[in-house]
Amino acid sequence: MNTPLPYTFVLFGATGDLSLRKVLPALFRAFRTGQLGSDADTGDGGHAGRILAIARKPMDAAAYHQWCEEHVRGHIKPDVWDEGAWSRFLATIDYMPLDLGREAEFSVLAERLAPRQGVRIFYLATGPSLFIPICEGLRSAKLNENSRIVLEKPLGHDLASSEAINDAVGASFREDQIYRIDHYLGKEAVQNLLALRFGNAIFEPLWRRELIDSIQITIAEEIGVEGRGEFYEQTGALRDMVQNHLLQLLAIVAMEPPLSMDADAVRDEKLRVLRSLRPLDDDTVARHVVRGQYGGGAIGKSAVPAYVDEPGVPPSSQTETFVALKAEIDNWRWAGVPFYLRTGKRLGERVAEIVVNYCPTPYPLLGEATAQAGANRLVIRLQPNESMRLYCLAKQPGEGMTLQSVHLDLAFDQFFRGHRMDAYERLLLDVINGRLALFVRRDEQEAAWRWVAPIQAYWSRQHKGPKRYAAGTWGPPAASALLAQSGTSWVEEDN
Repeated sequence: MNTPLPYTFVLFGATGDLSLRKVLPALFRAFRTGQLGSDADTGDGGHAGRILAIARKPMDAAAYHQWCEEHVRGHIKPDVWDEGAWSRFLATIDYMPLDLGREAEFSVLAERLAPRQGVRIFYLATGPSLFIPICEGLRSAKLNENSRIVLEKPLGHDLASSEAINDAVGASFREDQIYRIDHYLGKEAVQNLLALRFGNAIFEPLWRRELIDSIQITIAEEIGVEGRGEFYEQTGALRDMVQNHLLQLLAIVAMEPPLSMDADAVRDEKLRVLRSLRPLDDDTVARHVVRGQYGGGAIGKSAVPAYVDEPGVPPSSQTETFVALKAEIDNWRWAGVPFYLRTGKRLGERVAEIVVNYCPTPYPLLGEATAQAGANRLVIRLQPNESMRLYCLAKQPGEGMTLQSVHLDLAFDQFFRGHRMDAYERLLLDVINGRLALFVRRDEQEAAWRWVAPIQAYWSRQHKGPKRYAAGTWGPPAASALLAQSGTSWVEEDN
């Protein structure tokens, strides 16, 4: 179905890393498949949306199109590349240099946008330090009316800075105009998690403390900081991954069935989970949170440097590149079920997955295999290959009653052969269509910051730095010891 049109997509930070790697390739994929309207019409006649790219660099539209040729097309996968569609896509893009520090320039932007009808979308692919001046500039030029604004993470570096940004943005835009993007919520497997739970009668009765032993959520990366050491020094794994991606996934796994699939009904239930997280104190952080930083090692057959040897990283850095922690939810459904969260850079494999470990049988009638937690488990893989795998025990052929682990697979790319959206493509289309369900509401975000605040405070008072782990491994040994205390271990497997 074509997107309701017309609209103008205003991309701030149009020459930045996020724009070239994610935003523009996602817009091209949607354009190529006709989801941005008819790609045959590139005029301003109201039949096709337009993109206005904004950055400080002085150039015209033709020069920006050449920049896209040199920097963006390499991030578009060969299987979706189409030379003709690319040329037509570039024709929908205009460019405007703008100094965000000069409020008067927003009046020029308003004049540029005045002839264009329909909704305006302002995508802030910039650092968070620019969010406030951009919003104030848009409000001064009355561009905050009939518009939507998209905010990228990190939204602040702690609860206070997040509240300050939200206050400033909220002074210019209503909450229903604000789209705080978390690209993990746009992944197909996350959507299928909702379908699994709320669209199938067989799973909901199994989704409770009486039957689930533990839940693991892992987001692991093989890459390091990719030349962005100065940025990562101001962020770290706790802010970059735990406060947003991991806690959002936890909320979706643990939420109650919403009254409907309307945006606020879904987000109300996620908020209840975040507010039910057991508060952390110093003793809990010391026992249940592991902080790590990668040293030198090997990824595949290639040697890689330690984090402190990366460009832009000081040798004395105490910034964490790995976090593992145990969380507990104090409510009726989940009391007593540990949630183990783990994320890190330079780990053994690039993988994002949710593992639901079911309780063992109450009596080992068919042998000790049935008495092990996780013999029955559901593995929901978000990347790199989106799938669901249900493990159970079956009799091994032959004499005797010997049980062996087997699994039932659903590989989405094998079952569904049509066009598959990536996360950014789906989320950008949701912004254009005005769908808020996959975006983070302010109270959700601040509840997540409030929960991680004791971890930040404890670390800031400690003289001990993060524990070292070799690149290419699965983090410091303390992360394995965290689960061993409960007689379990991280699930690490090749799909």
